[in-house]
Amino acid sequence: MKLPLQGNCRCDRVRIRVTKAPLVTMACHCSGCQRMSSSAFSLTAIFPADAFEVTDGEPVIGGLHGADTHHFFCAHCMTWMFTRPVPAPHIVNVRPTMFDDRASFSPFVETFTKAKLPWAVTGAVHSFEEFPPMEAFGSLMQEFAERNGSRVLPPRAS
Repeated sequence: MKLPLQGNCRCDRVRIRVTKAPLVTMACHCSGCQRMSSSAFSLTAIFPADAFEVTDGEPVIGGLHGADTHHFFCAHCMTWMFTRPVPAPHIVNVRPTMFDDRASFSPFVETFTKAKLPWAVTGAVHSFEEFPPMEAFGSLMQEFAERNGSRVLPPRAS
């Protein structure tokens, strides 16, 4: 993966950029993601918020308009581009298919497999029936970083 990564919505009115490697990549099989992505699952690459920026255009909130999560879309083509989880302002969940270089983003974790369509296959290394417990993310991100040769997280204390 060559940084920085550039990307855009379908109509190219909203452009994004990231300057650091993802912390982890995921596929979500929940019915909400199935509906919002018009697919069997949604893909996400979680980045540190300080590595992400909208470089052109003005995305709008769509999908759920709740207090916990803000899903951002292009106002013109309505492409779902990224999500900002309100309880975790230090991260941004970007739809990796927005990037010019999309091939590097296979899902490492899949979530909500209890809602998975029987024919949907992601190749993810880890699967969870629902969302992984928050305490699992440290080890998942560490393993993801080690497998991808990145130094995203500090070494674990032994």
